[in-house]
Amino acid sequence: MVMYRRLRSALASHSGKVYTLTYQPNSNGKNGTLSIDNSVAGCGNMPSWLTLDHTSKSLYCFDESSNSGVVSSFDVTGATPKLTGQAKTSGGDVHGWLYGGSDGQSFLSTAEYGESSISTYKLPLTSSSKASQKDTFTMSGKGPVPSRQDAPHPHSTITDPTGQYLIVPDLGADLIRIFSINATTGKLTTCTPAKAGAGDGPRHGVWWSPNDATVAGLMLYTVNELGNSVTGWQVSYPHSGCLSLTKTQTLSTYESDAPPSSTLPVKAAEVHVRGNFLYAANRNDQTFGSEQDSLVTYNISSTGVLDFAEATNAHAWYPRTFSVNQAGDMIAVGGQTSSNVAIIARNTVTGRLGGLLASIDVATPGTDGGEDGLSAVVWNMSSTMNLRLPVPAS
Repeated sequence: MVMYRRLRSALASHSGKVYTLTYQPNSNGKNGTLSIDNSVAGCGNMPSWLTLDHTSKSLYCFDESSNSGVVSSFDVTGATPKLTGQAKTSGGDVHGWLYGGSDGQSFLSTAEYGESSISTYKLPLTSSSKASQKDTFTMSGKGPVPSRQDAPHPHSTITDPTGQYLIVPDLGADLIRIFSINATTGKLTTCTPAKAGAGDGPRHGVWWSPNDATVAGLMLYTVNELGNSVTGWQVSYPHSGCLSLTKTQTLSTYESDAPPSSTLPVKAAEVHVRGNFLYAANRNDQTFGSEQDSLVTYNISSTGVLDFAEATNAHAWYPRTFSVNQAGDMIAVGGQTSSNVAIIARNTVTGRLGGLLASIDVATPGTDGGEDGLSAVVWNMSSTMNLRLPVPAS
């Protein structure tokens, strides 16, 4: 399921639908209500992720169905999403990102977890759209977590802040893959990948910069699903060659460094930056009671060093997805197994997360350990699309 003050959000569900929701603050200013506006089909049988073009209000939805997937575009200008384009894929698309062109939004990249590949598509999407490029990865043997690292498993694609490179965290191969971008043609060229810690299983990534003027001090932070940790990477732009990443630290997503015992695996899920604070989600830790997982907050120093600040209630079970609104005073959390959307207050000065403002159940709850239910949520006025920085001088 996918989600959007009065704020609107969009969400996607493994029920096969995309929903729009509205959050309406109450007059007391302390909480509010969530309501479902509409829902539409059009993103295959297993919508897994949403990416929003904030300028055009085009919402891209990625279908995780094996062998017969689709990637779809919706106009979310109004309360009801309108399907505007759809292309068939080889299946297994778990994430996607916009890149290339003069606006940085002329092509679409997708991560195909089960197929050990990434693909690209020229926009706009039509029924005749086909992948412009498909890169399939291999590895010589299984990784330290053989049940999950039997093959390369790219889990997401994101552009760097200059728009020159595409970064692909590969959970199966313990790599951060790097590609240079031809902005005109959309072609990706392989660069030397960065090596994550053995068994980390990098999943998603987000950028942070101490300023908005240069790439000096730029950091990439990745969340590691298998290692239940976050890693900081120093970013370098050589005068010749590709962007490079140097690992600076890895911290647990738990203050004690070890996740709580659980009958099912505990998995770190998502990561976002707002100001000088990093946030990550833990799935199935139930730190705050039965079916109540955690969000963790880290302080970011002026040099990009992370320091664990606190863990707070996600007010959701299996929080696969969360999104910070444009004002920075609320976070929308999508509970995959609980199939609920929770709106949580955020202090814009201290970065600390506060109490529950509203929650609503959407579609059918997922099954315990089944990783079905609500799959993605995004504010219609989100601030988390990407950091933009100028291209460094050669």
